[in-house]
Amino acid sequence: MKKLLSTVLAIFFIVSCSKDSEKNRAYVAKIDGTAITEKDLQAEMSSLPEMARELFQGSEGASKFVDEIVNKEVLYLEAKKRGLEKDKDLQKKLEQIKKLTLINQLLEKEIKASAKVTEKDIKDYYNKYKDDFIMPNQVRLSHIVTKTEDDAKKAYERLKKGEDFSKVASDLSVDKTSAKVGGDIGSFKRSEMSADIETIVFRLKKGEISEPARLKDGIHIFKATDIKGSQVEFEKVKGLIEQRLTAEKQRETFDKFIEGVKKNYKIDINKDAVSKIKFE
Repeated sequence: MKKLLSTVLAIFFIVSCSKDSEKNRAYVAKIDGTAITEKDLQAEMSSLPEMARELFQGSEGASKFVDEIVNKEVLYLEAKKRGLEKDKDLQKKLEQIKKLTLINQLLEKEIKASAKVTEKDIKDYYNKYKDDFIMPNQVRLSHIVTKTEDDAKKAYERLKKGEDFSKVASDLSVDKTSAKVGGDIGSFKRSEMSADIETIVFRLKKGEISEPARLKDGIHIFKATDIKGSQVEFEKVKGLIEQRLTAEKQRETFDKFIEGVKKNYKIDINKDAVSKIKFE
């Protein structure tokens, strides 16, 4: 149990302790001239995840919590007494922590507040991209089948460049019957195809193309030309949409913010030096 408690407490920050001069504050424990108050303990406890808090419930748990805090404070004071805080490597690490903390605080104030997503934003997105929230049970497919990896790669590269699927199917597919009709192979419901194919095609959105996949009769590239199914209710995807929109807004806000801030500083990047950097 002590090992578990020590592991949990290792993630704590240094206790914010008060000095003896604060006579009017009752202390829970005292190490030399440093007092630990109930307020200090409450602050430490509130920083713990709920699962860790459960380890310190009741009078026995509180006693163990105080013991661990005392142990940590004693070790901190001993480290200072030995001059470890003056170590150059440690100073660099502390400066890096300080830098990241300040950056996070800046971004918290400047970006999160201005990147809030409203209920209207979420509903507008849901209505605009309703096809993305269909639970598919039937899909109409076109495919391109090749015998070699090279041909599959050529076909996929042409498609990614925006070339018409029908044209690429006509030129490269070894399934000549479907190639004559742009690669179309008809509509399929779930369980009407092999599990390997279902895994691929029912993940596609309407108009989306799959990456080349090797199956029994060759290497296939599928395109979902139409999808039918039931619409997922708004309330079931509301949280997902909110997360997506929040991330997008935060990214957009960050890009604008950083570009504006950079204008306040003279930035000189030595491109010649950069080109010679080799990370090991």
